[in-house]
Amino acid sequence: MGIVAPLFKPEANRRMKSEPALKSTKDRILDAAERLFAESGYDGVSLREITRAAGVELALANYHFGPKSELFLAVVQRRAAELNEERMVLFDALPQPATLEGLIDAFARPFMEKSLRGGPGWKSYARLIAQVSSSSRWTEQVMSAQFDAVASRFIDGARALLPGADVKDLYWGFHFMLGAMLITFAETGRVDLLSGGRCQSSRLDQLYERMVPFLAAGFERIAQPETAPRRSRRVRS
Repeated sequence: MGIVAPLFKPEANRRMKSEPALKSTKDRILDAAERLFAESGYDGVSLREITRAAGVELALANYHFGPKSELFLAVVQRRAAELNEERMVLFDALPQPATLEGLIDAFARPFMEKSLRGGPGWKSYARLIAQVSSSSRWTEQVMSAQFDAVASRFIDGARALLPGADVKDLYWGFHFMLGAMLITFAETGRVDLLSGGRCQSSRLDQLYERMVPFLAAGFERIAQPETAPRRSRRVRS
């Protein structure tokens, strides 16, 4: 699997570094909110703290976004649209016949690349989405609203590649894949401590090389009719 092309050419990157564009008030608020929500969670930060970090008046946050809940949704939506657009492009570019690893790569690579090379904003976003996905509070309003279309596209691809699988197992497989992706891209440092430094959660490129085949093998295993999970026997007390 090759690395996708950079979002900007090197010449453009040099121009961007030498001539930084001034950010709009709206973007400054979004950036500050994204960082603080990622650090402290939705309930751990106030709108006043966000505007203070952004260097703007509280009234401007209310003007651009309304209440804190609407600002939170705007933070999620800003990068979700870009992320999902790139996923759809990669889905469309898959060779035919596609492979399971290729399908997983098309879904996961945009997030990995942006978290690895997209700067601190994408790092904050990865941690924020990991929080959001673990709370039923945001399931419908955030996760379903922003990501169901691309998730359904993935499931359709998996059904085509694993025609003998029970579709319920493919949904479970997607569920497991999402959990692995989110904790990996959030770079929590858990594996660093557990492994005594042998593994580094910040080395997303090395993690990714292992994660994709691991997930593909899981899908293949759970999709085999003769080895599909059986209802466990009730343990007698």
